Amino acid sequence: MDTLNRSFVIFGGNGFIGTHTALTLLAADPQNTVYLVDIRPPRTDSYARALAEALSSGRAVFVQHDVRQPVPTDLLPQAEIVFNFAAIHREPGHAATEYFETNLLGAEHVCDWATRTSSRKIVFTSSISPYGPSESQKDERSIPTPESPYGSSKLAAEKIHLAWLAGDNARKLVIMRPGVVFGPGEGGNVTRLVRSLVKGYFVYMGNRNTIKAGGYVKELCHVMLFAMAYLQEHQQNFLLLNFSFSPTPRLQDFVHAIQKAAGLKRSPLSVPRYLLLGISYPVAMLASVFGIKTPVNPVRVRKLFRSTNVYPLHLEELGYSFRFSLEEAFEDWKKDLPSDFA
Repeated sequence: MDTLNRSFVIFGGNGFIGTHTALTLLAADPQNTVYLVDIRPPRTDSYARALAEALSSGRAVFVQHDVRQPVPTDLLPQAEIVFNFAAIHREPGHAATEYFETNLLGAEHVCDWATRTSSRKIVFTSSISPYGPSESQKDERSIPTPESPYGSSKLAAEKIHLAWLAGDNARKLVIMRPGVVFGPGEGGNVTRLVRSLVKGYFVYMGNRNTIKAGGYVKELCHVMLFAMAYLQEHQQNFLLLNFSFSPTPRLQDFVHAIQKAAGLKRSPLSVPRYLLLGISYPVAMLASVFGIKTPVNPVRVRKLFRSTNVYPLHLEELGYSFRFSLEEAFEDWKKDLPSDFA
């Protein structure tokens, strides 16, 4: 990042990964300015206090915009690095067309804006979903075979960014395919796992050894900056990187790390998976009829015992050294947001 341009534009900047990326950039250099482009306002959680201070001082700027619409050229300055995190990703929760509408149009509009402003570096977060579900190990050499609208939309969005890259030899692109990313403010499956363990109602469902690719959000932020610096240093233009701990953790590894961080001693019970799956159908049907939100859904239940066995081969080949172990990640999360472990 040794350049006079210290402006960084983050599309989806007020989401989970966007917020942590902004915090990382602000901490990296007092001259950095981050622009948070999102349809939602910035987060006010305690872990993001430094971001709130930066918004007050002008080092961070919130720009409200929907990436499904073209981005005006004068809306934002030329960026040293453009981060494109804007996406619809919750599964289930959206109609199939919504994933394509946001993820494809967003990719097109971000790349078009980068072209018009001569912003020549983009980091795009894709997903491991393009690989499709599989018990066998996948790495960056594996052929993508997505089975969901979300996975298909992310793979198509990757191609849009690659087309942008091909338009100018001076451009640089990093495509990240992360597993489950967790940490303060995540609010998703790993947060629910933490709370279920802390409150004592977590049970294994024949999925103790299910492999779950994933990594800590702060690690992801460092990996993205490391990857772009690598391209710059080695005069290369493109990197495709899976992101996960290595070796890829199993569900029981997550459970043990959370228990250690929270100081829990009890061992979770185990129940047959068919029992919860059978219960999930009537619960989901009743919730739909009465308009009630519930995490007990057949799609989510199946994901609990379906492995995401994705290996970060290229990251290992580049010699990246992880800053956090799985246990250290949960300890750090607890330090930043202890209420999640209370």
